[in-house]
Amino acid sequence: MLSVVTCIAVDHELRFILLAALVCVIGSVLTMNLLGKMKSMTGAGRLLWLFLIALVGGATIWTTHFSAMMGYIVPFNRTFEPYLTLLSLASAIFTTGAGFYLATISKDRIYGQIAGGCVFGFGVALMHYTGMQAYLIPGQIIWDHTMVVWSVIFGGGLGGAAMVLACSENSRTSVLQASLVMVLSIVLMHFTGMTAITIEPIAGVEIPAQAISDDIMLLAVVSVTLLIIATVASAFAIHTRSLNEASAAYQHLALHDPLTHLPNRLYLRSRLEELLQQVDESAQLAVITVDLDRFKDVNDVHGHKAGDELLREIGRRVGAILRPGEFMARVGGDEFVACKFPICEAGEALAFAERLRREIVAPFGWDHQLITVGGSFGVVVAPRDGKLADNLLAKADMAAYSAKNAGGDRMSLYSEGMEEFNRARAAMAIDLKTAVRKGQLELLYQPQNETSTRKLKGFEALLRWNHPERGLIMPSEFIPIAESTGLILELGNWVLEQACRQAATWPETYTVAVNVSPMQLAQDTLPLQVAAVLGRTGLSPKRLEIEITESGLISDQHHALKIVQELKDLGVCVTMDDFGTGYSSLATLQAFPFDKIKIDRGFVMSLTSNEQSAAIVKSTILLGSSLRIPVLAEGVETEDQLSFLQEEGCEAVQGYLFGKPLPHAECLKLMRTDPTYFARSTLRKKQA
Repeated sequence: MLSVVTCIAVDHELRFILLAALVCVIGSVLTMNLLGKMKSMTGAGRLLWLFLIALVGGATIWTTHFSAMMGYIVPFNRTFEPYLTLLSLASAIFTTGAGFYLATISKDRIYGQIAGGCVFGFGVALMHYTGMQAYLIPGQIIWDHTMVVWSVIFGGGLGGAAMVLACSENSRTSVLQASLVMVLSIVLMHFTGMTAITIEPIAGVEIPAQAISDDIMLLAVVSVTLLIIATVASAFAIHTRSLNEASAAYQHLALHDPLTHLPNRLYLRSRLEELLQQVDESAQLAVITVDLDRFKDVNDVHGHKAGDELLREIGRRVGAILRPGEFMARVGGDEFVACKFPICEAGEALAFAERLRREIVAPFGWDHQLITVGGSFGVVVAPRDGKLADNLLAKADMAAYSAKNAGGDRMSLYSEGMEEFNRARAAMAIDLKTAVRKGQLELLYQPQNETSTRKLKGFEALLRWNHPERGLIMPSEFIPIAESTGLILELGNWVLEQACRQAATWPETYTVAVNVSPMQLAQDTLPLQVAAVLGRTGLSPKRLEIEITESGLISDQHHALKIVQELKDLGVCVTMDDFGTGYSSLATLQAFPFDKIKIDRGFVMSLTSNEQSAAIVKSTILLGSSLRIPVLAEGVETEDQLSFLQEEGCEAVQGYLFGKPLPHAECLKLMRTDPTYFARSTLRKKQA
């Protein structure tokens, strides 16, 4: 080893040694970094990176060798034979590629890595001794075979170690360690090989005229290698930057809502968990649930493009006013969650919510109109209201729900009473699941009469729940729970079956009207289900009226139109319920082939005291007459209201003036009091 050190220090010029070392270090580090890229690729991309590894690694070995060779001090001229010089370069490139390929494809990982490293190390030796054959001097080289063997051992052994380190993991430390061992492999192999030679001058030996001089060789070697390294390093940097940018973009997409560019639910959960690890009484966390009010109306009236643009505008406005420690995430269609940390008291949370509210409720311009929405804000504070993310979000939802129930467009700070209310709703949902099976549901029927003659035409089926402990529960209490839990489908199916089965026992001229929820209308199987019920019960399709509210049509008009048309193809009458309460009733009436219009009770009950209500009722009756669509007015309670409707030509009415909702047995009694009952019954029997 001492002789190797002497060879480096005494037999070489320092400036050439430093140049060789610099090239060797740069090239080795780049080669090992390229290996990390190669391992992450497959197919043609993997082969491309392997080619770059071979090119850079081979050029590094070759340049280290020839830079050091030109620094080797001899007392005479020397040159390099060009063909053998190029062959030495080719051998370095080939064996480097072969070694790295073998190390990365072998199924037996450790042995494959050692074998590949040895191929690489032996390739260094092959390149060195091929290059020595290209070393032309006026004399002969005498070899110390022991040192030659040691040079090969150093190259192969350290090459194997470098490959094992490089393939073990992709950490920065392993790359640096592998690069250092690769440098040692090249340097020790070279200088041990140079220690193995002794040059004896021979008088009269001339260097061939075509040989390359030292100056030209130095310039060529350094220029070519630096060009290769710079080119590949640039490609490596560009690829790395592109991957980093793509990774950052994908991460941003994964953690942000594409419409509003606000953080999404995934970001919220991750960030919320981090913040909850830091909260205490002196550094509290505000969590605010925001549920937009009247956003659905924007979609219904102005279309989903307007709704989307409104959400984008909210994202821009909120993003502009957020301060350090604040963020807001979009977690649903019109639902957001905002957080602020740290705060000292609940008042800061409410102030933050108010800042958000001002931005959200500010008018928004669309198609030369100003659109406004409100927001129901539920506010919780950790650790006061808890330190678990799911628990805090649930409580914030309860508070927002309380704000919405109070009229919306306001803030509500969570309190324990809200949780009790929510538990009561959950208990009711559990009871509702078994209500059908336990026979607790009942259908009542409200009469529908001709306006001019007051004759009974049919009934509307209305659902009631007879709870064993709470007594009679009205639909306004349990239908929202059924809709939020999905139980509305089961309830709707039961109502349809029961109403058709009971109506089938009536005289043929009496009809039954059944309400269908938006969730039922969204089911592709609704027409098939109606057809099956009609088949099982024997009810004529023309006696069944399906009542649909506008809210069930707007969300997906194309699908709703398909379902309505299929229902009409069955022969069923389709009625537009609660006409006048929607924001686009006229447009809906134009788009859908309704058989009947039902005026909402709110207009009818106030038509004698409110000019606007009277005008709306008149316009609706006139519209129905023009379109040849019968009109029924519900909510008729006084003779004055009936007289108004008679004068305007309304065809049918429904309300307490003609009777409250009745059990089925009472309906049968009522039908028997109808003067035409017996005639209708006889007709029914004859048809049967």
